[in-house]
Amino acid sequence: MTVDPGVPLRTGQRTCDKSDAWYIERSRDEPEQFAALFDRHADAVYRYAARRLGPEAAEDLMADAFTTAFQQRHRFDPGRADARPWLFGIATNLVGRHRRAEARRFKALAKVPGPVPHDEPVADLAVARAGAEGLRGALAAALAGLSARHRDVVLLVAWADLNYEEAAQALGVPVGTVRSRLHRARSTLREALGGSDPTAFQEAHAHE
Repeated sequence: MTVDPGVPLRTGQRTCDKSDAWYIERSRDEPEQFAALFDRHADAVYRYAARRLGPEAAEDLMADAFTTAFQQRHRFDPGRADARPWLFGIATNLVGRHRRAEARRFKALAKVPGPVPHDEPVADLAVARAGAEGLRGALAAALAGLSARHRDVVLLVAWADLNYEEAAQALGVPVGTVRSRLHRARSTLREALGGSDPTAFQEAHAHE
């Protein structure tokens, strides 16, 4: 895994029960403290990126996301204990540089009739809840057809497991905008999937 040498990262080490904000604040004077953010959230950021761009591109994007976060740590709001929305927002912005690659990936997955061995699954939870394996290809095609801003909010909620307020923080938009975009995106997905709503299972977690 390639990581910028200017970012102090370590893996396999346990961090104490401090908030993300605590480590970021400390890292302003003690850069090595930023390693705790990598320990805690690198896997989740990688999985999110892999679902959107594929496992190979995800390694570089995850490394870029933490490099960017480290460089911008002085801008982090210390009043927010959890850094996940901030990190996923950075990752989403980086995904934005690969829109064509993401669309190609979803279109390619749309042609696959069933689960692909050794590949990052496309919304396995959504498929399971919908009760139809055949939804996998249709879901990928539907995601490919969404606009970038609608796809971002859907996948931050469905794949990054952010609630509405956290998704708003990640995207730098009001919560009402997240609700509006998610409503429109889900309507588009339902129509494309013949009435099935693969994001409905997240509703219970998408509270303010």
